[in-house]
Amino acid sequence: MAASGRLQKELEIKSRKALAVAKDPLARLQAACLARGAQGIKGLSILFRIMDDDKNRKLSLEEFTKGVEEYGLSFSKNDIAELFRLFDTDHNGSIDYEEFLRRLRPSMNNFRLELVAKAFAKLDRNHDGQLTVEDLRGVYNVQKHPKYMNGEWSEDQVLRHFLDCFDYGKHKDGIVTREEFIDYYSGVSASIDNDMYFDLMMRNAWKL
Repeated sequence: MAASGRLQKELEIKSRKALAVAKDPLARLQAACLARGAQGIKGLSILFRIMDDDKNRKLSLEEFTKGVEEYGLSFSKNDIAELFRLFDTDHNGSIDYEEFLRRLRPSMNNFRLELVAKAFAKLDRNHDGQLTVEDLRGVYNVQKHPKYMNGEWSEDQVLRHFLDCFDYGKHKDGIVTREEFIDYYSGVSASIDNDMYFDLMMRNAWKL
């Protein structure tokens, strides 16, 4: 399931502390995103996709700057330019935002990655690499959801609300890709120091 309120709070507190002492621009950007919760990095990735006007999966300095600013991150123009130079490895004036986001995502060891991959595979029933309401039907039990129990929401509304937990802000499309699922749990993982606790959380949540 999506991260508990306690884990989200721990992640936000831990990330704000990291942001206060971080000097490296990439570490600061990572902490600033995670201070918004487990969806923070995904929120930035969605904005980057929107900023990619020509859909070439690359960002110019102008597009990159606009994305960081619209996300509300308090980075100076110099900081943004330094980040851009860091990722413009071939010095051609653009960066591959998928590679940028992979490096921005907090690292997970193979043990944790395998658990996340196993959970996604269980949910992705038609093996198309993305989760939708149809994938969750019959896998995610809505029976005890309070709004389903009182008749306020239908099964589809409960399932869509669950998918929206993996999205950020107003950009909710009802689809969660494998990369987005990993992005989300990399944020959750950043708040959990112990592998066994992460293992217990994932197995209990997804009945692995």
